[in-house]
Amino acid sequence: MKHNTVYEGDGERIDKALPALFPDVTRSFAQKLIERGEVLVNGKSVSKKYILKQGDDVSIDIPEPEPDKAEPEDIPIDVFYEDDDLLVVNKAKGMVVHPAAGNPSGTLVNALLWHCKGALSGINGVLRPGIVHRIDKDTSGLIIVAKNDKTHKALADMIKVHNFTRQYEAIIVGHLKQSSGTVNAPIARCPNDRKKMAVIAGGREAITHYETVKEYPGYTHIRLKLETGRTHQIRVHMAYIGHPIVCDEVYSGAKPQFKCCKGQCLCAKRIAFVHPTTGKMIDLECELPDYFKEILDKLEQK
Repeated sequence: MKHNTVYEGDGERIDKALPALFPDVTRSFAQKLIERGEVLVNGKSVSKKYILKQGDDVSIDIPEPEPDKAEPEDIPIDVFYEDDDLLVVNKAKGMVVHPAAGNPSGTLVNALLWHCKGALSGINGVLRPGIVHRIDKDTSGLIIVAKNDKTHKALADMIKVHNFTRQYEAIIVGHLKQSSGTVNAPIARCPNDRKKMAVIAGGREAITHYETVKEYPGYTHIRLKLETGRTHQIRVHMAYIGHPIVCDEVYSGAKPQFKCCKGQCLCAKRIAFVHPTTGKMIDLECELPDYFKEILDKLEQK
């Protein structure tokens, strides 16, 4: 819910002033809202150190509280692989991974709790049971889920030391100068829009490898491999080098180029890892989803 007021004080840090301006907000909660871009001063995002001036117009969007826990829901999911320790799901485009404010139900976690009868790792808490890594709502493809804490920790350690392969495919705008390469550029919250990420000096290390699959007039089908896993990493890096992902309105600033694709044309197509219990190599690859194939068909006809 959005609230507005005009600051009439003598000047103080915004995170300290917000609890007085809006009684339902604590200072720690205010800092989180500022970090997430839910607080605007004169229509612009600010940092928690911003000093308010008399007459400043302060608006705050207080989200609905997150659910206390995730509940099992009988939602169909595409289980790509499963054993006693883990499963791999081919997540559909448009499905949120775990419950949060604005998406309290209907998520992958709700479906997993039903499918696994609650037998999921608890390392990430009651809202993210079993979730080792995430992919965006509008990114389709493979995501791994741990059924117990031992497996969860082992998989997380593999990802941390880059012993876990995550390979994506995407369609980007334009043609790359080189058929393959690496984007090594740190990522952090965008200072001008806290809901977005951006390449920022001093941000967290982010490395994305890419190669061309096929070029089309005005577009390129590419394959990508993550070395790190920052929020929106591929989307940010591709936009940073001037080749945003097709239909990614957030990072391209353009309207969707193809009506069949709502949200970025990006698929988590392959994952490969050594099974923590059996020691065997697990190498899984899904087909490109229908919306992706439809865009490729349209490009072939150009």
